[in-house]
Amino acid sequence: MATGGAAQGGGGGLTGLMSGRSTFGNKRRRTTAAGHAMSEAQEGKIKLAFFVAIVGVVLTVLGVGTEFWVELSPPKSFYNNKTCLTAHYGLWKGCTKTLWVADIDPERESCGPAELPGESNCTYFKFFTTGENTVMFQKTTQKNMSVAAAMLAMFSLFLMMMGAICITMSLSKEILFFLKPASVCFILSGVLVLMSLLVFHQSVLAFLASDHTVPLHHELSWSVSCIGCAGGVLIVGGILFLLLALPYSPWQKCLPHKDSGGGGN
Repeated sequence: MATGGAAQGGGGGLTGLMSGRSTFGNKRRRTTAAGHAMSEAQEGKIKLAFFVAIVGVVLTVLGVGTEFWVELSPPKSFYNNKTCLTAHYGLWKGCTKTLWVADIDPERESCGPAELPGESNCTYFKFFTTGENTVMFQKTTQKNMSVAAAMLAMFSLFLMMMGAICITMSLSKEILFFLKPASVCFILSGVLVLMSLLVFHQSVLAFLASDHTVPLHHELSWSVSCIGCAGGVLIVGGILFLLLALPYSPWQKCLPHKDSGGGGN
């Protein structure tokens, strides 16, 4: 009898242990379901959209960190017939470069491009330290616009970082909720990048209008191309995250499947 009772007690303990595991598993599944767990297909789509956003982040860092936003070129024969001076600058520093006129395309009237070999001198702007404006070709930079463009670019980078953190948490915790704040961060960062580009262009126009002693030809350079592409890519990435965060597929809502088995007659 004692042996049978012990057996029954052991069986009851094993049953209780199994029941406890089952209850824990059910709770875990309910918690995961309440948190909108993702499937493998959704995870693959999120990673693809994250790759698109990362491309935008890389382009933004490349554009913000380089000084080839605009190139300024006076006529190549303005100073003498042997050398000429060209300049290019970005958000943080400006560079002047002395080029040999013989190296310039004969059909080009202005000095440049800045990629030609020559003696270069680069200095950081003093907007963020002493608050001084910079003078190039007797023209004065516009401190307020330049600082505003730089601050917009930096805030956009902060939003990109927050969006990347949200996507990382979404993939690690397998919760779709983090896709919504991530989409907002990436869309806003793309908008701010484009706004930074517009403000910078206005600062260049104000810089050119500050003095007309030296005629200058200006053109936006490849850093601006990186920034423009980055803004578009970031907005597209944010929209993709927003679509993935929806509880239903927008394609199924717009293009509902017809019932193929409805031919009763």
